[in-house]
Amino acid sequence: RKYIRNRGYGGGVRTSAQAAVKSIFKQLSQSWKNLTNAQILAWNALAQTQAGKSVLGTSAKISGANLYSRLNYWIVFCGGEALSNPPALQGVEAPTEAVVTLTPTKFTFELEGEPDNAADLKLIIMASAPQSNGVTRAYGKAVQIAQPLEAVCEEYDIKEDFDNKHGAPNAAAPKVFMKYFFVNTKTGEKSGEMLTLVTLDEDASVEGE
Repeated sequence: RKYIRNRGYGGGVRTSAQAAVKSIFKQLSQSWKNLTNAQILAWNALAQTQAGKSVLGTSAKISGANLYSRLNYWIVFCGGEALSNPPALQGVEAPTEAVVTLTPTKFTFELEGEPDNAADLKLIIMASAPQSNGVTRAYGKAVQIAQPLEAVCEEYDIKEDFDNKHGAPNAAAPKVFMKYFFVNTKTGEKSGEMLTLVTLDEDASVEGE
């Protein structure tokens, strides 16, 4: 498999979010070792029907251990118990478009439509740090900014979570690149990602002012 590796010089400081992700994968690495031979063979068989991507974006086969971690990560992250036996994969439809409002005092997110099986789904919202007007694409910088949310048509206030993660947008950096998707809490499957760009706007004027 072709790949590119950049030399890293990252520091030893880890955020609480990074620590939580690492903790889940460490847990799954240990639980994989405790599976029976039959369970491992079943995960390997299911992995043969799935595809991953290399660093260059080309299709590549994944191992049973990779698939076990990939699916169970979202199940555990959303509060469930890791599956020992592979699930029957059913696919997850991507979310609808969303209405996103960003002003100095407000940052809200609301789906325009609900999925049919919303009870088994969670909504994951990711966002980049505020970017300047000169930046035209920064979806790759988006990170999760809130806990998993219900997959319903509800206006979610994400300002506090965003500001705590990245700091508030301002005139010098008014653009936020966002990704959002569904995960199935029963199977660990993830939908396709939806992309949206929101730019800081002025607060609506109060009548009479």
